Amino acid sequence: MKTLKITFLTLTMLFYQIGIACTGIIIKTQNGVTIPARTMEFGFDIKSKLLIIPKGSDITFLSFVDGKDGYKMKAKYGFAGMNAVDKNIVVDGVNEAGLYLGCFYFSGDAQYEQLTSSNQSNAVSSEELGNYVLGSFATIDEVIEGLKKVTVVGSFIDVIQGEAPFHYAVTDATGRSVVIEYTKEGLRVHENTVNAVCNNPTYDWHLTNLRNYVNLTPNNRQGFNVNNEKIKGMGQGTGMLGMPGDYTSPSRFVRAAAFANTALPSANEEEGIFRAFHILNAFDIPKGAIRDNATKDAHTDYTVWTSAVDTKNKIYYYKTYKNQSIKKLDLLAILKSCKGEITIIESETKRGYENVMLDQNLRLEIKHNNGYK
Repeated sequence: MKTLKITFLTLTMLFYQIGIACTGIIIKTQNGVTIPARTMEFGFDIKSKLLIIPKGSDITFLSFVDGKDGYKMKAKYGFAGMNAVDKNIVVDGVNEAGLYLGCFYFSGDAQYEQLTSSNQSNAVSSEELGNYVLGSFATIDEVIEGLKKVTVVGSFIDVIQGEAPFHYAVTDATGRSVVIEYTKEGLRVHENTVNAVCNNPTYDWHLTNLRNYVNLTPNNRQGFNVNNEKIKGMGQGTGMLGMPGDYTSPSRFVRAAAFANTALPSANEEEGIFRAFHILNAFDIPKGAIRDNATKDAHTDYTVWTSAVDTKNKIYYYKTYKNQSIKKLDLLAILKSCKGEITIIESETKRGYENVMLDQNLRLEIKHNNGYK
């Protein structure tokens, strides 16, 4: 069995041009399946691969901090998901109990404990929390209790002269979902009541901001009369008139809450996954739409990949910027194939376009009454 020791010799690349435009939603199907889904944005290709960590793997935290070891554990559950810059951290994934965790950038608000000799033995760095949670717990209640047993620290990264700021979206197979935040006020766990999560400010701030949009509805407005003049809406979508359309976190949160909670019901997990990807298409950021010219080379955020998780069947679905075809990783099946070994699988596949061919089984009869002979 391999031992996992997390090192970060090149992790600084991950935060040097960090993306702050991630958007998450939750879809709940009519047959009781909960589907968390999200986009991942960065200013460069973080070269995410699929990381599989089996049950029983030894995990040591903080091994990148001057050779020091932090909290140590043996994974109670196997888990898998996307890593970043080829490192053994899962920043978005699911475990074999159906628990999901996703890391979302939380710049300006995230604040962690300082690493000391007294807390080192139970310390977990902020970018490693996904491994701790997914490897240890099955339910939200267990996660909340488990967070009390470790100290989440902000590990200084020399290149960026700062820490790696995250907050975390966690969903279990029962449908309960929370947002975990470490701020100057300490640890706060918010129930995700509106099926949406983005970046900063804090989750409760976003909930308050929704009060500015109480008029939003999926139903078209009927118009009104002024001095016998009938004023009608200009086409479809008048119920959502005033919904913000920019890429800032507050605006995306409003849209995510609106779309996730007005989506047509999904009969089952297949339809739920399908609808989740359709909703997140509305948050897809093309290269060039967000730019920061503070550095010599213009920083431009874009959607590196998009994921959705079937928490019932433990299947991780994703598509990437380079290949929009949706792929899936069946966690339980892949864990059997790994035979206890920590495994990394290439997430990118060659992009291709399906060639339409004449197939007699698909050919439709041409009716003569449509004007063609």
